[in-house]
Amino acid sequence: MVERMTWSRKLFVICNYMLLIALAGICILPLFYLLALSFSSNNAAAAGMVKLWPVDFTWKAYEFILSKPEFTHSLLVTLQRVLLGVSLNMVLTVLVAYPLSKESSALKGRTIYVWIFVFTMLFNGGIIPLYMTIRTLGLLDSIWALVLHHAVPVFNIVILLNFFRSLPKELEEAALMDGASHFRILWSIYVPLSAPSLATVTLFSTVAQWNSWFDGILFMNSPENYPLQSYLYTVVVGLETLMKSTTDLELINLVSDRTARAAQIFLGALPILLLYPFLQRYFTKGIVMGSVKG
Repeated sequence: MVERMTWSRKLFVICNYMLLIALAGICILPLFYLLALSFSSNNAAAAGMVKLWPVDFTWKAYEFILSKPEFTHSLLVTLQRVLLGVSLNMVLTVLVAYPLSKESSALKGRTIYVWIFVFTMLFNGGIIPLYMTIRTLGLLDSIWALVLHHAVPVFNIVILLNFFRSLPKELEEAALMDGASHFRILWSIYVPLSAPSLATVTLFSTVAQWNSWFDGILFMNSPENYPLQSYLYTVVVGLETLMKSTTDLELINLVSDRTARAAQIFLGALPILLLYPFLQRYFTKGIVMGSVKG
């Protein structure tokens, strides 16, 4: 029997939908504005004529950005960083989360280890000790300088270890009785059952590696080794000088610093926007099941 909704319930549902639509619009409309601005001409952008649709449609802003060899090289550096960084993040996250998901009776000193990891979330040595450590290890101007200091994401470990703790203990007990080692249990039982949570932390790691820009400027002495976000930052800061140095009159008339900045921001966010829909179905489940239990 289907329960009929009361008028108060209907009003609540309608208000909920209106609120969610308004919040979605607040998030999406700026992105549409940037996209429209990036496809508009210099004059239209300067006159404030661009709203949510391009005015005097042109590809020149993207041609200007993509014509720079530095953009392509920085994109390759970022792809390499994401590939290495996310792979390292996931391996270390799984290897750390599994033992920490056990009870204190099964892992001696578990509470101490947990507090050590939590301490790193709250406090850190600062930029200068980090830079001195990277320099002492001889990692300056290398891809490992960008990857290793983000190697152990503690927040992702917390999500994953709580997901592991939510799995039935009978699975592990049965495997132990059959003679399986902890590594066999981890890779053959826990990891396959943890797809939603693994997808969630993979998305977090990917976004963190892709969007990080300050460490590229800090650890890279040569601008040609900058990752994409660091390169885009330097271009945004020096874009007016770069625009003045060009001799292409058509480009000067059709591209301004505003349209070029909009094109850069959209290009920088595009890969994550394309990745998210494929992981979205795992996202909510992974967060809820991996959240801290009472």
